[in-house]
Amino acid sequence: MGPGNRPLDLEWLEDFLALAESGNFSRAAQARSIAQPAFSRHIRSLEEWVGVDLFDRSAHPTALTAAGKRFQPLLQEVLAGLEAARIKARAAHDLDAASLSFAATHVLSLTFFSRWLGSVEARLSTGPIQTVSDSSYACEDLMLQRRVQFVLCHGHAGAPGRLDEAQYPVRRLSEDVLVPVSAAGAGGAPLHALGTAAAPAVLAYSEASGLGRIMRAIQDKDSEFGKDFAASLPVVFTAHHAALLRTMALEGRGLAWLPMSLVADDLRSGALVDAGAGGWRVPVDIRLYRQQARMAPVAEALWALVSEGPDQPRPALTGAGPQS
Repeated sequence: MGPGNRPLDLEWLEDFLALAESGNFSRAAQARSIAQPAFSRHIRSLEEWVGVDLFDRSAHPTALTAAGKRFQPLLQEVLAGLEAARIKARAAHDLDAASLSFAATHVLSLTFFSRWLGSVEARLSTGPIQTVSDSSYACEDLMLQRRVQFVLCHGHAGAPGRLDEAQYPVRRLSEDVLVPVSAAGAGGAPLHALGTAAAPAVLAYSEASGLGRIMRAIQDKDSEFGKDFAASLPVVFTAHHAALLRTMALEGRGLAWLPMSLVADDLRSGALVDAGAGGWRVPVDIRLYRQQARMAPVAEALWALVSEGPDQPRPALTGAGPQS
């Protein structure tokens, strides 16, 4: 919008440059494939929008006024910028259509995603990949808002999430297990252990954590994680991220149920020890959810690949000991 809120037609700008180049209304109109009366109206409308005369019509050939000379290079910059913006916008659209977009929980971004993606790329040309790492709840939001094609997260049959409730297609890529772990005390025994007289301090997952949802569901079942047992455990620290709970466990602040995929090396080195004597473990799935609607061809090809059954990529999980 210009002076007096008059609308501006971009065609007038191209007409201005044509007339500035030719100096003749008839030739400029012909070059623009416009009838001369309509072309003249465009130039006059542009001058009304600017608020000053841009051409000296008394000159032969028609010449730019001082205002027109100042206007011309600035206008050329504007049109070049608009064209560049158009090209970049189309390129971004094409890139988005050709790329894969994932939301992955923090822990799987650290431990699983890269290895699994490498096994996929050995069989599929994926092109550009966009990844967001966040809490399980935030990843679900991104899928529900159709901002990503896939969500990678942990899951458990007894703890359905929002994507399960909305019946999003899902595939099980691999398995993991939540292990109660603690820093070691004297003699290598856990500082915080289950099954002892003293209730251990617990490092717990927040409401936004998918692993927290699984642990809460397990504790609500009629099992060794029953309500009475869960209520007796003092929670001393809460966080969404398994990686942060791991750091707190390494510092000896309590025990945490952490994915074996995250702590296998810590258990092998003795930095963390099993706080449940091989028990109190929770088997979980590593799952991939997809959008319900048809996706870009490369995304559909990836889904077909992971849907092949026994041949689908399943990186081995190492360090998982006996489960309860």
